[in-house]
Amino acid sequence: MSANTTPWFAILSSYWFATSFKWFLIPLVLLPALVDRLVPETERAARLGLIYAITIALALMGPPLFGYLSDRVGRRMPFLGIGAVLTAVALLWMAFAPNYTHLLLAYILLQLSDDLSTGPYSALIPDLVARSRRGVASGWMGTLQVSAQLLAGGVGFLLPNLQLQLLVIALVNLAAAALVIRSVGEVPGLKPSLRGLAPSLLSPWRNPDFRWVWGTRFLVMLAVFAMQSYLQFYLEDVVRSFQAFGRVLAAEPFQAVALLGLLIALGAAVSAIPAGGASDRQGRKRVIYFAGAGLAGAVLLILLFPRYDLLLVLSVVFGVFYGAYVAVDWALVSDVLRDPHSHATDMGLWQISIVLPQVVAGALGGMLERFNAQVPGLGYTLLFLSAAACFVAGTWLVSRIRTAR
Repeated sequence: MSANTTPWFAILSSYWFATSFKWFLIPLVLLPALVDRLVPETERAARLGLIYAITIALALMGPPLFGYLSDRVGRRMPFLGIGAVLTAVALLWMAFAPNYTHLLLAYILLQLSDDLSTGPYSALIPDLVARSRRGVASGWMGTLQVSAQLLAGGVGFLLPNLQLQLLVIALVNLAAAALVIRSVGEVPGLKPSLRGLAPSLLSPWRNPDFRWVWGTRFLVMLAVFAMQSYLQFYLEDVVRSFQAFGRVLAAEPFQAVALLGLLIALGAAVSAIPAGGASDRQGRKRVIYFAGAGLAGAVLLILLFPRYDLLLVLSVVFGVFYGAYVAVDWALVSDVLRDPHSHATDMGLWQISIVLPQVVAGALGGMLERFNAQVPGLGYTLLFLSAAACFVAGTWLVSRIRTAR
């Protein structure tokens, strides 16, 4: 199959489809349900929090370390293949874990095996895709990620058996890895890096453009996760009624959030590929400016008009702008990397910019409650204003990047 063609881009991004499919279902549905089965009711929250705390720490370290090993060996596909197999093993272990200790160990293996595969795999776009086509490649990646979330939601709804869901996730993961290994193959001419671990981890930070790209993604994802984490509470406390078009569309806040999430995903799926192509033709910065301004504006409208019927429309609008951002940010970072022999290490470090915001967003809950206790709704107002400010600041940082147009 010829490289840099539409079918090739779809296959290249297929493992991101599997990864997104996996991480949509497991933390949202499967892991809490498994903990609920294996742990007494009085200990559920603490035990679930312990799993998340340990695996988030691993997620901060794993991608750059495994990326470094991939650069050091000069190979990508063995890491993808071994990681995919170990991921399947971890998923089956989780499915039949007899107690909490087994579940914890299985989930740790899942996180490590995911890092083992995705750290090196994340280097394939800068490794293989021509600079003039990276926007399209990034757009395909964004579209498949979002499409996977839509499909995962359907699987979670239609398959009530937890073990069967985990088996489906394992099969999707293995199939996608096999497709990439067979159809894309190893990076031609990739030579092992001779640089040590510490210099490899420090080198990209000496590149100002890498710092700006990392910063813009951190701020944008912080805004996204801050809103996502507390949107259900906002609907419950502020919006309250989930009616539109003369009908009640959701009986419970979690159902109302799920519908909004579906609409966001649909908007993102529609916009990602066109936005990526536009960034190849017109430049990355122009699309990022458009997407960042749109995201900030959508957030302010959500705050000003807390009506569920309007939120349905705004969710689609938000998704369109978010899809445009996701389509371009991967291409943007690929453009600023300097050393072709350390792509996996650099991309692993860049992935921290999506993990760390989740930690920060999770720590905002106490502050949100304190402000809401002082003045009803004040916490949500400050949260949404801060999210809009992060979107604006993250967009402005793009202007500082010199090696991308």
